[in-house]
Amino acid sequence: MYAMTLPTFGDPDVLTWAEVDDPVPGPGEVLIEVAATAVNRADLLQRQGKYPAPPGSPAWPGLECSGRIIGLGAGVTGWHVGDEVCALLPGGGYAEKVVADAGLLLPVPGNVELADAAALPEVAATVWSNVFALAGLKAGEQFLVHGGASGIGTFAIQLAKAWGAKVAATASAAKHDALRALGADLTIDYRSEEFEDLVSADVILDIMGASYLERNIEALAPGGRLTMIGTQGGVKAEFDLRRLMAKRAWIAATTLRARPVENKREIIAEVREQVWPLVEAGKVLPVIDRRLPLTEAAEAHRVVEANAHVGKVLLTL
Repeated sequence: MYAMTLPTFGDPDVLTWAEVDDPVPGPGEVLIEVAATAVNRADLLQRQGKYPAPPGSPAWPGLECSGRIIGLGAGVTGWHVGDEVCALLPGGGYAEKVVADAGLLLPVPGNVELADAAALPEVAATVWSNVFALAGLKAGEQFLVHGGASGIGTFAIQLAKAWGAKVAATASAAKHDALRALGADLTIDYRSEEFEDLVSADVILDIMGASYLERNIEALAPGGRLTMIGTQGGVKAEFDLRRLMAKRAWIAATTLRARPVENKREIIAEVREQVWPLVEAGKVLPVIDRRLPLTEAAEAHRVVEANAHVGKVLLTL
């Protein structure tokens, strides 16, 4: 088969379409013929040599995909050859075929095209596990998401709104109309406005890390919860613990890729139970900025690096 490999690290042009060995499903795994994969920030970091693939996973990027099952490993139940699925992956989605853990599969919703379903697993698992399972966002609470126009952000806005929360999002002004159309009650231009002066949030989902830490604490309501899933603004910061203590607030930081597979299976099971009905009802849907052939992965990386998108950038086969 062919895959978009990484013979070296560097700029987007290092991505190379090359022939590689066909994957073989082991016990508890399925083989998927890939219809599409999606570009995630982790893919950019992996290409730059800053986020290596976990041991045992393919050396090329791709944290999610959609496609059809074409092979079953020993002991797999509940799935059949020919089933249309989307899958959370440790890597390897930038390829014609990929092996996935059967516990990390989701059925393609009937109202979502097969290729577009590739935009769902990573964002659904990330948003559900952080905003709802961990931070416990409730109906009527104020939710703030940074990077509201990203794949994570566009999904988080819709899911929080469907949950009955009041939703605020930061993004460049040119993207505000799109975010309001998804359900954002308040849009904040991060270039010209101070979000901490405009919102008192019960839950914040943050992708920036160090550069926003003090401001996020200021923006928290009493009893607020800050969940950090990215470090685009740096990895080291200093803050006054007394400010956090005075608000009886807490901070959590997580990643998804590095979690044990058993934990990821639990998250996917919860997503299927709690989130998938909302997707099937049309209340939460993948937001697709553009679709490019997998052979044009370098261009897709440039689009994401330039923040020139709203929602997900897909790579199709």
